[in-house]
Amino acid sequence: MVDLEKLTQAVGELDEEKVLAMLKEFVGTNPSGEEANKVVNACQQGMAIVGDLFEKGEYFVGDLIFAGELLTAAIDTLKPVLGGEKASKIGKIVLGTVEGDLHDIGKNIFASMAEAAGFEVYDLGIDVPADKFVEKVKEIKPQILGMSGVLTLALDAMKKTVDAVKEAGLRDDIKIIIGGNPVTDDACKQIGADAFTTNAAEGVKICQGWVM
Repeated sequence: MVDLEKLTQAVGELDEEKVLAMLKEFVGTNPSGEEANKVVNACQQGMAIVGDLFEKGEYFVGDLIFAGELLTAAIDTLKPVLGGEKASKIGKIVLGTVEGDLHDIGKNIFASMAEAAGFEVYDLGIDVPADKFVEKVKEIKPQILGMSGVLTLALDAMKKTVDAVKEAGLRDDIKIIIGGNPVTDDACKQIGADAFTTNAAEGVKICQGWVM
């Protein structure tokens, strides 16, 4: 069995070579689905370390993007042994960059980190109109709706989306988090969201708090 603490540490240090070598060796031992889930969990704990180091200013946005890619590569390596036993999901998030805004780096980092934390993420992409968000929320009934935007005009689009969710009678069943540069506490209140963040790692922590 792979040394889980060392694996967590290697993910936290973004040591891709070491992580993938350990995982390949692990897959070669023909492990059970339960053991594979423990290994996924160790990788997720490594991602939490990455998030903490980012908050302390020791890691930067590029490191977060790399961590997301490393985690994807790790899960791909483990796919043959994860089999049908899916690691249990902790909740569903519908996510998108709002109408009129084409920025997606922050959103993509958040999506990777949320998936790493065990969420099922439905990413609608960029320039997503309010009705598209509403349609997806109706379809998959997520616990959380996440909206992202970098431009100031994104705030109007966020408010429009929250209003559309209210009109559709879906607001009571869902938590809404918004993220991006122009988002402040005041803007969050005006838009009618439950929380805001300008930091993907912090955003994931907020979402975990809602479903745990």
